[in-house]
Amino acid sequence: MEQKSIAILGSTGSIGTQTLDVVRQHPDRFCVFMISANSSADLLIEQARTFHVPHVVICNPDKFQQVKEALPGVDVRLGIDAACELVQAPEVQVVVAAMVGFSGLKPTLAAVRASKTIALANKETLVAAGSLVMGEAARCNAPIYPVDSEHSAIFQCLLGAHGNPVEKIHLTASGGPFRTWEKDQIAQATKAQALKHPNWDMGAKITIDSATMMNKGFEVIEAKWLFNVEANQIHVVVHPESVIHSMVEFKDGAVMAQLGCPDMRLPIALAMAYPTRLPLDGKRLDFGSLGALTFFEPDRVKFPCLQLAFDAIARGGNIPCAMNAANEAAVAAYLKDQIRFYDIPEVIAEAMDRTAFVQQPSLEDIFATHESAFELAQKRISAL
Repeated sequence: MEQKSIAILGSTGSIGTQTLDVVRQHPDRFCVFMISANSSADLLIEQARTFHVPHVVICNPDKFQQVKEALPGVDVRLGIDAACELVQAPEVQVVVAAMVGFSGLKPTLAAVRASKTIALANKETLVAAGSLVMGEAARCNAPIYPVDSEHSAIFQCLLGAHGNPVEKIHLTASGGPFRTWEKDQIAQATKAQALKHPNWDMGAKITIDSATMMNKGFEVIEAKWLFNVEANQIHVVVHPESVIHSMVEFKDGAVMAQLGCPDMRLPIALAMAYPTRLPLDGKRLDFGSLGALTFFEPDRVKFPCLQLAFDAIARGGNIPCAMNAANEAAVAAYLKDQIRFYDIPEVIAEAMDRTAFVQQPSLEDIFATHESAFELAQKRISAL
């Protein structure tokens, strides 16, 4: 049994810590070559010691000395460029791309160009630069296995498709904490209420994205690139129980679904060990006590961010990148109590409208778009 050497971009976040739990359960299958974090120095140090990690990257220069001094004998480096270099090391076989936000694009692309297997949890990589990333993955023969529970479900359903084309993807959504609220109630929602996700334990940014349903919009764009389908083939359906993680429909009307308890370690482990399914501790579905499974259409009036994502796909080019950048700025401002909940889609829409359109953006165009749209959003936030 071959032991795979992995690098984890964003090891201190929700996906990163659960990735290390998979490693903890299967030390015979995985060893950790590199871990990285932005600012969570204490946890990064603890992880490096626990898993005997030889290479560590911290991106916040203020935390570098602390990490360096705490880990004698470990190769401690500073910054994104160091992460880009280490994911390309010949020892690395699998790169878990778990960084949050646009900052994950550069090291993920570096890993793709080094023909590594990518376990992709960073939505923004494909939202901002889907065409470029998938093109490079094909050119470099770098497999990309999705870690999002929804995209992992679609991937698993397609394993049984035997090449039959997809007619429709049914992308399930929990609906977030505000799925049963009226719009005027949502308008007054506090940050604490927005951060209380009913089903999943996630980081602050992705939890707010779930509350606005921008997260589902991101997943629509991801699905387009991962599975080579058009936006009109992707149907978002709210499924509050989060038991069916997504479904694939074929031209004969047959629908295949993947079910499981809400546990991100399942798609993480499958992406890391594919095609092997590893045993994991955790809850199993009890169909006898499951009760009803419910489904309903999302309300794009209450959740305009979902519509903005479909608008971004329709416009194409660099507009999804602009949408992502503005969303990052707006969510950061919301988490600092600088703007209200429904200011988030307003900020995003204005940045999308004011972004100079590029039909076929290069990587340089993508970085320039991100910077300009982020600045546009920040100006709007200041005005609010």
